[in-house]
Amino acid sequence: MAQIALRRAARVLAAGGIVAYPTEAVYGLGCDPLDFDAVARLLALKRRPVEKGVILIGASLAQLEPWLLPLDAAQRARIGDTWPGPNTWLVPCRRSTPYWLRGAHDTLAVRVTAHPLAAALCRAFGGAIVSTSANLAGRSPARSALAVRSRLGSAVDLVLNGALGGQARPTTIRSLATGEIVRA
Repeated sequence: MAQIALRRAARVLAAGGIVAYPTEAVYGLGCDPLDFDAVARLLALKRRPVEKGVILIGASLAQLEPWLLPLDAAQRARIGDTWPGPNTWLVPCRRSTPYWLRGAHDTLAVRVTAHPLAAALCRAFGGAIVSTSANLAGRSPARSALAVRSRLGSAVDLVLNGALGGQARPTTIRSLATGEIVRA
């Protein structure tokens, strides 16, 4: 059953849809990062300004590298020590990284997820996906499939039901350049 649901979710993403799925701490909303219309729809659903940017998650660093400037050995070691896991890094991104992903920043928020279902979704899709909490901006994030449906309704094209990863709070966000914690 899980493989069927993952293949269906990957097809929804490829067709420009929005999928809700469990992550380390909360339900996330995802879409194809290269699909401007899908990202714009997701941001409108959340009432999130594009200037803030979004997080991309992948099942491996290789899925995130097309968006990022090349990392040196020290940078790879710094982030590699925290991945897979509930650690999001602000990493300098390529000029070609779309504004709708990076927002008003020269970095992109990225994470190699440790959540088995979220990682499997990235593998089934064949690359990184947008990952933002399943909630309206300023509201508490959904922590169950039922909460996603009750708060966001049919605006979400597919909800993957599964257990959260056990983290009490959304992932920590750190700057790769400074090591500073941006969100604890």
